[in-house]
Amino acid sequence: MKRIAFFICLAALLIGLLPVFSVIIASVIASITGCDLDEGSIHACMALGADIGPTLYTMFVLGWLGLITLPIAALGALGLLILGIISLFQKLRR
Repeated sequence: MKRIAFFICLAALLIGLLPVFSVIIASVIASITGCDLDEGSIHACMALGADIGPTLYTMFVLGWLGLITLPIAALGALGLLILGIISLFQKLRR
């Protein structure tokens, strides 16, 4: 039962952080390629012969989804913390 709860909490944490990862990845790619990136408009960004500006814009704006998913990540982290404390107390009790 604890293993299932652990995986559920871990999945909630990872799914909740996906929009944050998307923003970080888009920002790093834009920085490496020297492109402008903001949520106001799409900027042309040529990389490897293709315009990746619309994709970077979509990845960056996806960060707003974090307003919904970050509380889910917080619940997952709290669940993992509680499971860790319970496991620690059980090991100390033995």
